[in-house]
Amino acid sequence: MNSSARRAAALMAVLGTLSLAGCSFAVTTDPVRDDETGEIVEGNASADVFALQVGDCLELIEGDGELTSVPVVPCSDPHADEVYFAYYYEDGDYPGEDAAFEEAAGVCVDEFDAFVGLAYAESTLDVYPIYPTVESWAGGDREALCLIYDPSGDVTGSLAGAAR
Repeated sequence: MNSSARRAAALMAVLGTLSLAGCSFAVTTDPVRDDETGEIVEGNASADVFALQVGDCLELIEGDGELTSVPVVPCSDPHADEVYFAYYYEDGDYPGEDAAFEEAAGVCVDEFDAFVGLAYAESTLDVYPIYPTVESWAGGDREALCLIYDPSGDVTGSLAGAAR
């Protein structure tokens, strides 16, 4: 599948399912982070979606709808997704869900090569964004997060420099 077709398929698979705010996913607990690196170092936790950082690893996010919390684990544990880039929209009116998604998804693809070390079109890995909703935008949210995953299953460790 070419990169345009792969991107379209991946983007449509998550369209509207991973936006910020809204329905609760689970009771939120703060993950334990290393004081120096900020990396999650202990066990399973359900982190507030607004507290996610580049480098955080997540277990599989299930369900449709808006997110308030997500299951996080240390990247040394098996996990489904990794936050690899944070993007900030320009201030202004909410662009609409489709436009917010498309903008974030395009940035995620654009930043893929720098993180993985291989062009998106040549990789077996895939990406999706978590992006603001109209409600979170009204509260000042302008951040989209790019997540990377291996469609074949969980990974252990970071995908940074994976070149696959």
